[in-house]
Amino acid sequence: MLEKCTNAKELWGGVHDLIDRWLNERREVIVRMFAIKGLPDSKKTDEPIERRVESFCEILVDYISAGHFEIYEQLMREAREFEDGGIELAEALFPRIQVTTELMLDFNDTYSGAEEVRAHLDTLESDVSQVAEALEERFELEDQLIQALHEVHRDKVLTTSPE
Repeated sequence: MLEKCTNAKELWGGVHDLIDRWLNERREVIVRMFAIKGLPDSKKTDEPIERRVESFCEILVDYISAGHFEIYEQLMREAREFEDGGIELAEALFPRIQVTTELMLDFNDTYSGAEEVRAHLDTLESDVSQVAEALEERFELEDQLIQALHEVHRDKVLTTSPE
């Protein structure tokens, strides 16, 4: 999963500062998720599980929000400007992205505080696994959006945007 994240950053990183920051945030989502389970790519920590889950939820909600309220808006603006079929793709992908959003927000609600984490420790591992699967699907869908709505216009965007 981290390798795919790195590849996406190499493909689109630097094309637009907003997308660049968002891809960095995506990587942080993965790192913090791994820290919950103590997976190989996680940093070794003695941080309590409650704090690791809280930290993951914070970055997860930030990532989702940035996608919905910043990135997708920018991509749709470009799609409308270039009118080359990107809007239709976005309209097909957004409902699928929304399904992952709802699952992740449900996770956040379930594990919203230390007490909630302790109360759901028996389902935490399976819930994190579901979120991991949803994130993987979401990243693939978002990558399709970035490719179709931004990358194909990169040269035009770079020559027309004031920087």
